[in-house]
Amino acid sequence: MGSVLCEHCAATCCRYLALPIDKPTNTRDYDDIRWYLLHAGVTVFVEDGDWYIQYQTACKLLGEDNLCTIYETRPEICREYEADGCDYPGGTYGYDHHFTHAKQIEAYYFEKTGKKLGTPEPAKKSKRPKSPRKKKTG
Repeated sequence: MGSVLCEHCAATCCRYLALPIDKPTNTRDYDDIRWYLLHAGVTVFVEDGDWYIQYQTACKLLGEDNLCTIYETRPEICREYEADGCDYPGGTYGYDHHFTHAKQIEAYYFEKTGKKLGTPEPAKKSKRPKSPRKKKTG
């Protein structure tokens, strides 16, 4: 294969970015995740209990040969990337959960709560303040 694994790869690691998000704790949080998943190229995964949003988008400085065009001055996050975490070998990532479609988070939420996600809650009756009553005198 050669000494540099990157020479044989389609630069999978340079074709997405993943950012941590807060663990959902309420209906609105889960509905926000559902909204993320309604967008093309967006997935959400859970790894070691931590939640992430992932965007499928290639680095602007990835060359046609799938190598970094600024390798010597690449960002620190790229320098920290270890070959033992390489995306090239493929297979599974060992995620706790991987959501690629809104229906998946809906099913997950239903399994956890027994409630349907995305169903509008019934409107609550508003409590109007009572108008002060005049006391009757005499």
